[in-house]
Amino acid sequence: MNCWFTELQTDHMKLSCRVKKVLCEEKTPFQHLAVYDTVQFGRMLALDDVIQTTVKDEFVYHEMIAHVGLNTHPNPRRVLVIGGGDGGSIREILKHSSVEQATLVEIDERVIAAAREYLPEISCALDDPRVRVIVDDGIKHVKENRNTYDMIIVDSTDPVGPAEGLFGKAFYQDVHDALTEDGLFVAQTESPFFNQDIISRVFRDIRSIFPITRLFLACVPTYPGGLWSFTMGSKKYDPRQVNVLELPDLKTKYYSPAIHRAAFELPPFVAELVEQG
Repeated sequence: MNCWFTELQTDHMKLSCRVKKVLCEEKTPFQHLAVYDTVQFGRMLALDDVIQTTVKDEFVYHEMIAHVGLNTHPNPRRVLVIGGGDGGSIREILKHSSVEQATLVEIDERVIAAAREYLPEISCALDDPRVRVIVDDGIKHVKENRNTYDMIIVDSTDPVGPAEGLFGKAFYQDVHDALTEDGLFVAQTESPFFNQDIISRVFRDIRSIFPITRLFLACVPTYPGGLWSFTMGSKKYDPRQVNVLELPDLKTKYYSPAIHRAAFELPPFVAELVEQG
């Protein structure tokens, strides 16, 4: 089958993957949704022709967006995921025995349905009794739930369309207010190569609200440039002060105690983005 999926990652760069089969394609009330079976990355979820996750490399993103923060907080009991309808972040959250409830707030219920059907490796924890799935606007949810969560994960798409408001200062203030007195949050904050203005602006906004703000990195092959950033805002706990020798074995494939420490060692060009922020 000579069929290719192509993501226009920037105005001047594309990523193409040979497709064996189109498993699902539909127009939801919010976006174009498709699941492809690709030769290189296996099953792939794309929204508005942008790769969201693949069964080949999803573990990098989901482990890093979850475990860095969960291992920074000494007792995360209530955790919120905004976006992340594929369920990968939820799967990783539930590896932590302290978690009593993991709440997923996804605006597009069709993303959840597609993940359940075509990405069972990623969505496998959505039916766990500790999980609460809510189809709603994450911005609205944090406004309505003050002092509720020990950790919030903003597992969003790129800052366009339904996710645009998830990259604004007002939203970060609402996240701050939805956290408990020692809470923290982690958001995916795009590519250091192609989204430098976003990274600097987001870091500046979060730092103006949270006393501890840190940026860390991971390598995700299907995302633009392969190098991806995450930003943490914390009220009390510093991820760089974690005793990595005491971290539990979580049966992960990318995240490890050594990676936890190394992820905050920024290349000079990324450190400059933080300083500009």
